[in-house]
Amino acid sequence: MESSSQPSKAPQKGKKSGSPKNNQGRKGSAQISSKLRGLPQDSPEVRVSKTLSYILRHGAQKEEVPMRADGYVKVTDLLENPRLKSQPIDLAILQGIVKADAKQRYDLICELDPTSNESVWWIKANQGHTLKAVKLELKPVLSVSDIPSGVAVHGTDIQAWEIISTEGLSKMKRNHIHLAQGRDAVSGMRKSSQVMIYIDVQKALDVDIKFFLSDNGVVLTEGDERGFLPLRFFSRVEDSNGVPLKGWSVPA
Repeated sequence: MESSSQPSKAPQKGKKSGSPKNNQGRKGSAQISSKLRGLPQDSPEVRVSKTLSYILRHGAQKEEVPMRADGYVKVTDLLENPRLKSQPIDLAILQGIVKADAKQRYDLICELDPTSNESVWWIKANQGHTLKAVKLELKPVLSVSDIPSGVAVHGTDIQAWEIISTEGLSKMKRNHIHLAQGRDAVSGMRKSSQVMIYIDVQKALDVDIKFFLSDNGVVLTEGDERGFLPLRFFSRVEDSNGVPLKGWSVPA
């Protein structure tokens, strides 16, 4: 073993010799936080659900959780993630979370692994991804009649509407614009929405803008080549009480 002719320096007081100040810059799992997502005042159940949503929709790659092209990850891989590993979560608890989710955000399936001949559990988020590599198996909407309710509406707040009213709806960082099947739909819209934007789906389909249905009934579209649904496809805009929004009319 080679030795250095230079004397070693004593570690400075209050600092650990050879140790970075924090985990930033390290490779591998040391970069992954062990904290649950959500606010401190949220219940543990809510924070676990927010963590699931984050990993399955946005953070799988960053969190080093392997994901299939269709958005599914192995339950065993998910539960080994540092954010969830410290929590008392097993398959049964995960099944309960998925079943109890009113918005049906997740899909949990069991498949036979042909290489091991063992059953493997997989979970995915039904929509809401920003991960560009994910290609969900979605049902194409070829006519407005393919939407069970015949309605597609986007809920937003007043501040966002000020931008939308001039630019149209944008998918932003997500893979799709999300539309609910009506103002009272459970999935596809926040309950706190103040402005309801109804979309003329057939008019948009007629100019080759594509729409899809997710597994939990949310209407999805990538919009036009810019990722927008322009104003000309808005059929009406209402407030949360169903009253037409003042100062806005369908563009000519």
